[in-house]
Amino acid sequence: MLIVLAFLLLFLLPTPWNLVGFLVVIPLWILELLAWNRSMKNRRKAVGAETLIGREAVVMTACQPRGQVRIGGEIWEARCAAGAVEGDAVRVLDLDGLTLIVEPVLPG
Repeated sequence: MLIVLAFLLLFLLPTPWNLVGFLVVIPLWILELLAWNRSMKNRRKAVGAETLIGREAVVMTACQPRGQVRIGGEIWEARCAAGAVEGDAVRVLDLDGLTLIVEPVLPG
């Protein structure tokens, strides 16, 4: 965002001040990039089936204890120890291979 401000200052301010504003904002933009890079470098990548943990799904085939759930437009194999019937909302607790471990969501 600061780079846009730098170029706006370059073209909108009168002659001596446009260069001053541009030369002041460019180092600030570089510092912003360095800070963003530093904060992004240490973040864990959120990809794969692990991103499903904690999300809610809808039971497609009754889980007694095995069945299928729909989550994010995909159908997954699921295991629910407490059991769940078709149409129930369940929450993903864990992942066992490609099988989701789910529990029923309590109404309320």
